[in-house]
Amino acid sequence: MATCKWWGSHDKQPILALHGWQDNAGSFDKLAPLLSLHTSVLCIDLPGHGFSSHYPKGQFYYVWWDGLTVVRRIVKYYGWKKVTILGHSLGGSIGFLYAAAFPEDTEKLICIDIASPAVRPGTYFVQQTGRVVDQFLLYENFNDATLPSYTHDDMMKLMLEAYKGALTKESCEILLKRGALPVTSSDCDMKSDGFCFSRDSRLKLGSLGFLSMDMTLEYASKITCEVLNIRGKPGMQFDPPESYHVVLDKLRNSAKKLEFHEVEGTHFLHLNNPESICPIIVKFLKS
Repeated sequence: MATCKWWGSHDKQPILALHGWQDNAGSFDKLAPLLSLHTSVLCIDLPGHGFSSHYPKGQFYYVWWDGLTVVRRIVKYYGWKKVTILGHSLGGSIGFLYAAAFPEDTEKLICIDIASPAVRPGTYFVQQTGRVVDQFLLYENFNDATLPSYTHDDMMKLMLEAYKGALTKESCEILLKRGALPVTSSDCDMKSDGFCFSRDSRLKLGSLGFLSMDMTLEYASKITCEVLNIRGKPGMQFDPPESYHVVLDKLRNSAKKLEFHEVEGTHFLHLNNPESICPIIVKFLKS
């Protein structure tokens, strides 16, 4: 079961908003209300994220490719002839793949602090494969009795530490609205009532779905729609760092238009300070 949030009128086609890796539809809770003054916005929880269902035991998450299929399913369900995709991080990567795989069906692509799916050399895949498979087998045996649980304050502390200042306390609170589920002492290893993260722990193991630079540039060459790329400053650090602009340079040759902006903010600038990017997005949508 997939879950979502729809901002704005249901009488017109929305732009499709896709959140980042291990986040949820609440990632757009501050930006979508601003955008909904100009257009409708459909924010979905990707599989295994937020309130959407987890995959069955034994099924691996290939987050970019899974997301591509989900977007196509949504487009088919609503019968949209053209789609505009707004994606943050993983969501932008999925939008990138969709625009490349279905160029005739994509009107505009908006990416926040991401240029393409994560790029890794072949040696990385080879070195990581065994570890990822073993970790997957470990995680898939987690159940309600073995999943760790936390107090709300502990969850906040974990998130703030994990994102190393990229998320504000308010932004953590917003993500936890769909990112945490209450549990009782009989469900988890905690002795009193607490919370578990709602996301599937197996999502941590998405590295078997990375692309090489050659593959990424080939996909980029197929994107013909209008593209808006908003880079956080400092934003997220990419490995290798030059890959971001290598992909953008390729898009400049294939896309109908490539508009690039650098905006002060962290990787979560759309959630921490949406007012800094909303005017840019609205102007692009109206162009």
